[in-house]
Amino acid sequence: MPFISHDTRDAVSSESRAPGPIAAPSATPSAAPATPLRRLRLNGADRDVLWLYLCTRLAVLLAAYCTRWLFPADPRTHDAGPVLAVFERWDWNHYLHIARDGYFPADSGAWPQPWDNREAFFPGFPLVLRAVHTVMPDWTAAGLLISLVAGAVAVVALARIARLRLGHAEGGRRTVLLMLLSPCAVFLAVGYTEALFLAFALPAWLAAMRRDWPVAALLTACATTVRVSGLFLAAALAVHFVLTARERGDRRRLPWLALPALPPLVYSWYLRARTGDWMAWKHAQERGWYRDFHAPWEAWNTTWEAAFGHTQTTPYAVMWQAELAGMVVGLALVVLLVRTRRWPEACYIALTLWALGTSYWYMSIPRATLLWWPLWTALALWTLRRPRLMTLYLCVSVPLSVVVAVTFFSGRWAG
Repeated sequence: MPFISHDTRDAVSSESRAPGPIAAPSATPSAAPATPLRRLRLNGADRDVLWLYLCTRLAVLLAAYCTRWLFPADPRTHDAGPVLAVFERWDWNHYLHIARDGYFPADSGAWPQPWDNREAFFPGFPLVLRAVHTVMPDWTAAGLLISLVAGAVAVVALARIARLRLGHAEGGRRTVLLMLLSPCAVFLAVGYTEALFLAFALPAWLAAMRRDWPVAALLTACATTVRVSGLFLAAALAVHFVLTARERGDRRRLPWLALPALPPLVYSWYLRARTGDWMAWKHAQERGWYRDFHAPWEAWNTTWEAAFGHTQTTPYAVMWQAELAGMVVGLALVVLLVRTRRWPEACYIALTLWALGTSYWYMSIPRATLLWWPLWTALALWTLRRPRLMTLYLCVSVPLSVVVAVTFFSGRWAG
């Protein structure tokens, strides 16, 4: 999970400075490119961000500990249960089963009934989990370690992106703080894919900003082993390449942009060999989570009915309300990026919204906001310009983040 380090004086942006609320850095380099060793070196701003990251990890652990005691499965119990049990929720069980037993356990045949649709999950996280398990026997602890290390890589890379965008170290720190205190930040601390994906995707974007296309393509390929969102990142890289290749004569690097498509193709080939279906992962999504195609307005109407039509129990209804809010935020972000001519990032967010917004109903959009680095840099810029907005953000986001964390750790659906 490497990250590409380069500070402001080494940056080479892909865009000219654009007017509006999201400013891009200068497109003219002021120094020679950093050496690979220098890119891996942590500076003072990086260490400040890591300290902030570790402090918020302690906050998540405190929330998990209290939830374990306050909301046990049996209210009459006198034993809070295993320490790590609160982390073993929902999607974690799918990743665990894949890492431990594979996609098609030998003793169950190709399509046992009932099946858990585990093909819907890409193999990157389970492969890393199995590797870490060889040195850490406890599966849950291994998953938490992956997210802890990957999250550290991700926040350093995010801070560096923000420093390039905003032009100073406080911008990087503020961007990371906003993400770590966002409503769904708990998913960066559990055995889910968000932290690992960001540990590849954000350094890939840093490499693309430097126009280091082989490194950007390689890291994006790693991201595509973790989540299908890696393909959306690959599309953004392609747009970025088209917009900048004329300036640097990098057209000979074009074949590298095909590399991110290789992991999904290999995974589809593997599933085809076992099931006879090239799109087995997509069909598993449809069976298990109703992710078959629907028109965007149909998905909105279905989600609205689930959120406010009194057809769902209240815990599920409030989560669908959050899905609607996430979609509104995403659409506003796309408009903002288009207005400021940030075409690659607009492509990435738009493809994400299209994938999540054309299912039977919305699902996991609030979690997906963790992967939208342009959102956090934009919020950082606004809150730095208007400090009262930061106070407002904290007063809204922090209580919501606690609610989502408690909901997840107590075993309720949290998106």
